[in-house]
Amino acid sequence: MSTPAPNPSPMDIPVVDLKSFLIDPEITQLVPEDMVRRHILLPLFRIKNTLTVAIADPYNVPAIDEVERYTQCQVDTVVANREQILEAIDQQFGHESVADIVKGIDGIDLQTVKEESVDVKEVQKIAEEPPLIRLVNLIVLKAIDQGASDIHIEPSRDRLRVRYRLDGKLQEVQSLPKALQASVAARIKIMSNLDIIERRRPQDGRITVKVRNREVDLRVSTFPANLGETIVIRVLDKDTGLLSLDGLGFPQEALARARALIRRPNGIVLVTGPTGSGKTSTLYAALHEINVPTINIITMEDPVEYQLDGINQGQINPGVGLTFADGLRSILRQDPNVIFVGEIRDLETAEIAVRASLTGHLVFSTLHTNDAPSTVSRLIDIGIQPYLLASSLLGILAQRLVRRVCQECQQPDDQAMAQAKQLGLSLPSGSHFVRGNGCSACHSMGYKGRIGLFELLEITPEIASLIAKRADTDEIRKAAQRAGMKMLRDDGLLKAAAGQTTLEEVLSITQPG
Repeated sequence: MSTPAPNPSPMDIPVVDLKSFLIDPEITQLVPEDMVRRHILLPLFRIKNTLTVAIADPYNVPAIDEVERYTQCQVDTVVANREQILEAIDQQFGHESVADIVKGIDGIDLQTVKEESVDVKEVQKIAEEPPLIRLVNLIVLKAIDQGASDIHIEPSRDRLRVRYRLDGKLQEVQSLPKALQASVAARIKIMSNLDIIERRRPQDGRITVKVRNREVDLRVSTFPANLGETIVIRVLDKDTGLLSLDGLGFPQEALARARALIRRPNGIVLVTGPTGSGKTSTLYAALHEINVPTINIITMEDPVEYQLDGINQGQINPGVGLTFADGLRSILRQDPNVIFVGEIRDLETAEIAVRASLTGHLVFSTLHTNDAPSTVSRLIDIGIQPYLLASSLLGILAQRLVRRVCQECQQPDDQAMAQAKQLGLSLPSGSHFVRGNGCSACHSMGYKGRIGLFELLEITPEIASLIAKRADTDEIRKAAQRAGMKMLRDDGLLKAAAGQTTLEEVLSITQPG
């Protein structure tokens, strides 16, 4: 199949007016709705094995390549107006669309307006009208249906962009008229009990919505950017967010060792990794597993993401002086057996956590480090005495999230197998690499869902001795590997070789051992 030139000249690509086209619905259905909306393109007609596609951005070579892979057709492109393409997509796929709703919104001139010039009363009036309510509801509902973790609503110079984070990657899903910027922001602020007049300072709010007989929490954050307020909505869906330890992707041996650690009567268990690596989800799964009526579990979080039955959950509030350290001191007066501190950010919090573990409490917390062995150095650098750390630390779990290959469109990936051999990677017998071809089930991404990669460092007597002696990270890592610790990349390679994720995902998110 031919690939369009990387830098086509605008003079070489025909421009079409879609209003003059009679589009065959059978042709538009050759490409799934999520793909045409994501790339803002539309199939127009096919002659033999050549599919002509109208596209807003003729330089979007990855989009054209994706359509070619999906349809197995050679793609010829023509340029069309972005709004005409979106309107045609809405007409062809026959849902109540964002475009249809926008047409029904009265009382505002759909011209580009400066946010500071908008009449607040007029904006509030529009924000409470049914079309605007349906518009925001539809944006949220589609995000929940597609399993998005976040909704981004971002103003640009001439439009309002809507993006969903799907399996860790942002995807553009809608483009709204710029003039709706203030009204959409006001609607979301009304829903989350925020001040619609305040546009100069960040605000945080919360919405609870009921979707198909289940409750979903939405965490709203506004931020005053130079082109207007950006809004990010975190989607906390209990049906997809709360997993058991069995469902996280632990290797069987590591799972058994992790379960033994979280049942110890006292000590510290840490989960480390960058933002978005699933640390809180892992600790929630651990708390859920050990939650029985005979023990008292108390948490101090920022924020409380999911309500856990039978667990007393607290949230920090720096505005009234309630920090992690202050909350932890108060928790110790509440007769806890198990304490979860959302994050160790400073020496004060770390010292209280260590003291709590040494006086008979089991403490869970998180830290931002690259791997398990380097966490020890980080805590000593914060100011914890090595002998106290050696006495209190039970284990450190480092983790990452990688995307799962879509089960509906996966196919063998011989190229990945060749790459693994070229890199000299050690693979188990029967290894088979796969990749997703892209289908409607995975929004044409080739991936659906995510799975964890794990690196569990247990504090053996040898490692405790090394910590007390201020041994460097490499010495601790080698001792942990001798004791059976598998590195993040090792776990990732095993999952890729088993067809759960791709070699590309693993290599991009982990470091060599």
